Amino acid sequence: TMKIARVVAQLRTTDLEAAIRFYTETAGMALAFRHQDFYAGIRAGDHVFHLKLVDEKDPSIDDVREGGHFHLYLETDDAAGLAAALQARGARLVEGPHETAWGTREFVIEDDQGHTLYFGEPLQAGSA
Repeated sequence: TMKIARVVAQLRTTDLEAAIRFYTETAGMALAFRHQDFYAGIRAGDHVFHLKLVDEKDPSIDDVREGGHFHLYLETDDAAGLAAALQARGARLVEGPHETAWGTREFVIEDDQGHTLYFGEPLQAGSA
């Protein structure tokens, strides 16, 4: 069988510098790497996702927003505390912390480009 060690998502941005600032300063994550002037990695805990500079707005942003989907889902152990911390650093909550029918506490923000980010906290073992 094939072993997968990691899954990496990539978000497209029309302003790499602003996106790096959003994720490091507002979201409190870390710059994992940078490749020239068009590519970067953001560390969220033990995980990394990528940012790629593009010429035009990510066409999935509007579809994701309108459909109630997400670009990234990040699991945390304290959704309410993290929501308050992000809000204090300037993030706008699209949806505040709330409990879901599937056993999580979640909140939603958008990054500087409009990508939808869900943060979820499992409320019981085996959920999410």
